[in-house]
Amino acid sequence: MSHNKSATGTCQVCGQTFPVRELVAAPIVRDNIAAEIRREYPEWNESASICRTDLARYRAQYVHALLLSEKGELSTLENEVVRSLQNHQTLASDVDSDFDENRSFGERLADRIADFGGSWTFLISFALFIVAWVVMNSLVLYWRPIDPFPYILLNLLLSCLAAIQAPVIMMSQNRQEAKDRLRARNDYQVNLKAELEIRHLHEKIDHLVSHQWERMIDIQEVQLDLLNELRHPR
Repeated sequence: MSHNKSATGTCQVCGQTFPVRELVAAPIVRDNIAAEIRREYPEWNESASICRTDLARYRAQYVHALLLSEKGELSTLENEVVRSLQNHQTLASDVDSDFDENRSFGERLADRIADFGGSWTFLISFALFIVAWVVMNSLVLYWRPIDPFPYILLNLLLSCLAAIQAPVIMMSQNRQEAKDRLRARNDYQVNLKAELEIRHLHEKIDHLVSHQWERMIDIQEVQLDLLNELRHPR
């Protein structure tokens, strides 16, 4: 028994000699901690030993690295989302402005006529014109009217105006329908992109939560090792 108490060994990390009870064999060290040791000491193998002081230092270093990696992953996640939003093509656009910039002269003229023809200004002006025409052609006592009753020339003018105005309004309506189709397509693309981004974020959050649970388990295992060593010292 006294021979076992006086037995000594060398720490593979610091190179100092310690009693055997102050050394921990490599197979007992957790794999994650052993990987940290091998990064600084590639010669670490299964037959090596490490003192408790250096083992505690590597355990603290491993836990600290876990916490830093978790914090770094959060910032990386945020930066990745921002980059994905910045690098992808912006789908939201002003369809009305883009559509109006490409109008030809005839299309602009049709829109102006359609806007004026569907306004109260046109209705009031047209009513005043008809009243003035009827009044002027009804004063037979003062001069010879150009278009006497039943105002055949006025009917011809109204028919020509309706024949010209209807196709012009239809052209403007067709352009408005094309604009509405472009607006609906753009809205669909924006909604689809938003849905994909939200789904991507959900996947990222689920992945992050699973990694956090794994890290918490690793930290708890390291803590359990420390508690076991405190309860059962050699």
